[in-house]
Amino acid sequence: MERIKQNMIGQSPALMAALDHLSSLASIDRPVLILGERGTGKELAAERLHFLSPRWAGAFVKINCGAITETLLESELFGHEAGAFTGATKQHIGRFERADQGTLFLDELGTMSLRLQEKLLRLIEYGEFERVGGSKTLQVNVRVIAATNADLPKLADAGEFRWDLLDRMTFDVVRLPPLRERQDDITELAHHFAIKMVAELGWPLFQGFGEIALKTMLSHHWPGNIRELKNVVERSVYRWGDQDTAVDQVVINPFHSFAHDGTSSLSGTQMLDGHTQNNKAAEPAEAAESHDKAWPTDLREKLQAIERDWLVCALEESKQSQKIAAQLLGLSYDQMRSLMRKHSLRTRPGRGE
Repeated sequence: MERIKQNMIGQSPALMAALDHLSSLASIDRPVLILGERGTGKELAAERLHFLSPRWAGAFVKINCGAITETLLESELFGHEAGAFTGATKQHIGRFERADQGTLFLDELGTMSLRLQEKLLRLIEYGEFERVGGSKTLQVNVRVIAATNADLPKLADAGEFRWDLLDRMTFDVVRLPPLRERQDDITELAHHFAIKMVAELGWPLFQGFGEIALKTMLSHHWPGNIRELKNVVERSVYRWGDQDTAVDQVVINPFHSFAHDGTSSLSGTQMLDGHTQNNKAAEPAEAAESHDKAWPTDLREKLQAIERDWLVCALEESKQSQKIAAQLLGLSYDQMRSLMRKHSLRTRPGRGE
């Protein structure tokens, strides 16, 4: 239990709501689907659900369905008999057998083939399966928890995911909030990762983050969520290198290096959510204005304004096509949509329409 408390870090209302939802499902022995963007902690959420459940003493077995081929995934899930295929010199016990009386976590469920979905449905319905190359029907008692960042109903409508499996897997659906909806947790998470990095570097104490560093982290969109934040914090602490002063510069993009005087090794570029953009004649005014500033200034407000102007500029260049604008900015379509909502932007008819 202590491991769960250490890993599920944060007190924001969005996270607390998700954790409460998980806790309410712990004692109900049914399949659960966890939704969330990459890097939001879906595996940790599944692990939490397992250890809070009556199955906590059983095995928690996990597999990423999108990381291996269909043939290998079938063997990993259901096992195989000796001689089942070339190279199968001995019997292999699959993940379902290893998870008997416990929990199996299927990450990236949306990547599973229709043929394996059918076998999975039978196992969930009846607890029965056969190893690859075998004829003996085996029985297991496993709770299945799955996770995805895909739109499964949309895939089902397109015939790429079985509706009957989706119905069976969704006794309930838990959504994990992205980090941009957990502003209150960013500082706590950053300190947690920084303290661990300082210990790894052998420094006696973490001196904290400076005001500029904190404002930078709080204003960033974090498309990679907690995983991205962890990498950024570890990189920034390492590059800062001074164990006696607070870290006051955050390196979101490792290609955008810095020195302690604030100068950059890249020239003629601007940054948006970690993506380098070339300066062009059509760049937003805020991004090109003079560095002569009136101090003090609100860095977060300035960065928000620059981000919004880049979005507007890209939409103008793409004739109001969000898809093309996302490509111009080096963003995914979902990231572009999220930024549009964040800045209350709407597309308007393009010129000539």
